[in-house]
Amino acid sequence: MRMGRLMKQIIILCIMATHLSANDSSTTADKDPVYEQIKLTALEKGVPDQFLTQSFTHENIQIHDIIPERFAKPYEEKSWTEYKKLFVTAGRIRKGVIFYKEHREILEKMFNHYGVSPFLITSIIGVESNYGSHHKEFTVFNSLYTQIAVMPKRARWAKQEMIEFLLYCYKDNVPPHSVYGSYAGAFGYGQFIPSSFNNFAVDFDDDGVRQAYTWPDVMASIANYLVGNGYPVNSPAGQKKDAQVYKAVYAYNHADNYVKAVLALRDELESVITSKLDE
Repeated sequence: MRMGRLMKQIIILCIMATHLSANDSSTTADKDPVYEQIKLTALEKGVPDQFLTQSFTHENIQIHDIIPERFAKPYEEKSWTEYKKLFVTAGRIRKGVIFYKEHREILEKMFNHYGVSPFLITSIIGVESNYGSHHKEFTVFNSLYTQIAVMPKRARWAKQEMIEFLLYCYKDNVPPHSVYGSYAGAFGYGQFIPSSFNNFAVDFDDDGVRQAYTWPDVMASIANYLVGNGYPVNSPAGQKKDAQVYKAVYAYNHADNYVKAVLALRDELESVITSKLDE
């Protein structure tokens, strides 16, 4: 049974009252039901108690009513015709060609290292963040916090991702409330969820840090993810093996419309770019 709006508001008010009712930060955190649900596992994973307490007593913690509404009407449930019009457009193809030209050296280096099509990487970036121009709406913390607090069907997944996110922030010295992403909690130009970032992110430019917003790391991380999920790196020249590619891209986002859009945009980009290179 779907939780009613009134019940959600009651939960929100209780949580907000928790954050306002105590001067001592550890006491405030202990009264937060979301904190209580993830505390023990987070500590076991290696997130220090002080870091957790600071994260859950931050003044910017907020539950966003619009997030459940977004989940109720996902883009991926549109018809393929409607979905394609959103992501496989003349403008996105044109922008992708420009992006490819600007980052060709990195894309070719990534291809030589991982064997993943640079056109596919460009396409995924195009669909996920419109080549880096659209990648943040809410803080990742608040996105996951909202799902845990008021979305029972997503709470288990969101708790796991919140722990992964806090672990990433602690290890990489990133303030948890400074990272912005999608309503689902994905972040960066490649829109990785925290667990995927922890497992597949790559420091491709060798600066000592895995970055979600630098192109060498983003491109290599996407390639590494695809290879880790079955991308056919040893395909003969000219043979795309789309069945295996489809499976790898589906792992990135479990929606057929998403995969079809990524592959369609890839084909458009490859056609335009290779024809220009042959001129």
